[in-house]
Amino acid sequence: MSYQVLARKWRPKSFDTLVGQEHVVRALTNALENQRLHHAYLFTGTRGVGKTTIARILAKSLNCQSGISAHPCGTCPACVEIDKGRFIDIIEVDAASNTQIDNMRELLDNAQYAPTAGRFKIYIIDEVHMLTRNSFNAMLKTLEEPPEHMKFILATTDPQKIPVTVLSRCLQFNLRQMSVASIVGHLQSILQQENIPFEAPALQLIAKAASGSMRDALSLLDQAIAYGQQRVQETEVRAMLGVVDRHYLFDLLDALVAQDGNAVLAQIQQMSERSISFDGALADLASLLQRLSVLQLLPQQIEADDPDRERLLHLIGQLSAEQLQLYYQIAILGRRDLPLAPDEFAGFNMTMLRMLAFKPVEEISAAGPSNTPSFGSQGNSPRKPGIPNAVREAVKANAAPTISEMPAAVKQAAPVQDVPVQEVPVQAIPVQAAQVAETVPSPIAAIEPELPETPAIEPASEATSASPSMSSSSIQFDGNWRGLVDKLKLGLARTLAQNSELIRYDAQEIELRISEDCKPLLELNYQTKLEQAINEYFGHKIRLSITLGGAENTPAKQISEEREAVQAQAESAIRQDSFVQALVNEFDAQVIPSSIKPIQ
Repeated sequence: MSYQVLARKWRPKSFDTLVGQEHVVRALTNALENQRLHHAYLFTGTRGVGKTTIARILAKSLNCQSGISAHPCGTCPACVEIDKGRFIDIIEVDAASNTQIDNMRELLDNAQYAPTAGRFKIYIIDEVHMLTRNSFNAMLKTLEEPPEHMKFILATTDPQKIPVTVLSRCLQFNLRQMSVASIVGHLQSILQQENIPFEAPALQLIAKAASGSMRDALSLLDQAIAYGQQRVQETEVRAMLGVVDRHYLFDLLDALVAQDGNAVLAQIQQMSERSISFDGALADLASLLQRLSVLQLLPQQIEADDPDRERLLHLIGQLSAEQLQLYYQIAILGRRDLPLAPDEFAGFNMTMLRMLAFKPVEEISAAGPSNTPSFGSQGNSPRKPGIPNAVREAVKANAAPTISEMPAAVKQAAPVQDVPVQEVPVQAIPVQAAQVAETVPSPIAAIEPELPETPAIEPASEATSASPSMSSSSIQFDGNWRGLVDKLKLGLARTLAQNSELIRYDAQEIELRISEDCKPLLELNYQTKLEQAINEYFGHKIRLSITLGGAENTPAKQISEEREAVQAQAESAIRQDSFVQALVNEFDAQVIPSSIKPIQ
């Protein structure tokens, strides 16, 4: 007898033996037990999650000679013939190879005839999204008013391509990807019944490589059995799949925790000698970091029989949550930039050195004040700014073949910043020499940092406090809301302030009004930040109240009107230019207003 692959040999034949998809099984079981049968079912999901399997089990439940039930007998002629795939009243169609309208019309013409041997005539159409639009249109009438003896069971991996008119006539069930635990449990059961020895970590690798597909997992298991000569072992499965040995990843993380650059570079060299894919290594490293982040919050998820339990517990105790997030970000960015590196070795090397070179800001601050920038120094040993001791030691020992020397600029205590040169627009307008001197900034002024503007300070008195213009103990406010908004340190609350109109103010309160269109800006967080900025500016407590209504004179509206006026003047100047008018008159040219930018 010829060998039968595991995916076919162990295909579930009843809902009881089906692995996963409990939500679908529950709905179909209740419908069958209560005789609430629909005429069209649609199963969607990725490859290998059980769409066709569930369709065949449903067809068997509908045609079992013992009656319509969620538990077909499996022994009657109908059940046996359905399991063998040769029941005359079940027509399986591959829509990928039968896309033409003539094929669909032929199927539908035969649908009007009563079933020959079964209770229902069932059409199972796989990859139904591959049908043409005309084929779908031909199905619509039959789907809407099918004969009582006819059932449609459709399956697809891409429901987005199915017309809405078809979807609305079907009961749709979305099948989920299989979990790793479900796949591992099913593989263990199969191997035990097949009397094939296995190692649990090997099944974990196969389940992860299957990416949620049970059929892919069984195909990989077939391959692993053949590769390992009737044994499924972790080392052989890793070699078959080309998966990075997790011990390299643990050793890399241990070296990062110890800030041991030599150990990191030695591990990278060993991975290179074993021809391990550095792209896959970064993917597996990011996956491990993600798992460590979850286990820090939920350490109880580490199973007692996990072979890496001790190393996982050690790492989640040594790495902070901030470090894990930083390393994860560096790993995924390093993988993204890997094609841009001179080669994969250099790209992976630099990614690991980047993890050595940086630490979260919180950890640097907790280490104590320092006069030079630091990225995770060890102890109190002297060091050059910006370079970790571990990296410097690795470079001195020539452990990294891709690093020849450090640039001299790194040795400087502080980087020298270039002074930006401000451009002055040249205009064909005569300007006095004194005006030019005022326009062009001096180099010294460009170097000096710009100091914040200091508001005018006045001593408090009864006259100022009683005057209409609000005054505090040190700052006077004349009602220029736009000017005040420009001086406040607002951040995200600036949008709220610019779209508000000043209604009333005194020494204790500022009342603003905002239009209904800007109501989403009235978040408590924004109002609080705006009030805090006002209090900080004036130096004492001022209550802020904002009401809804017609806000006509807001800073945002003033700025918009000013810009429109400047734009209109610029467009008018361009249209009145003699050269532009000549182009328009002689060559039928057009002036595009959006291309005109006024000089600010």
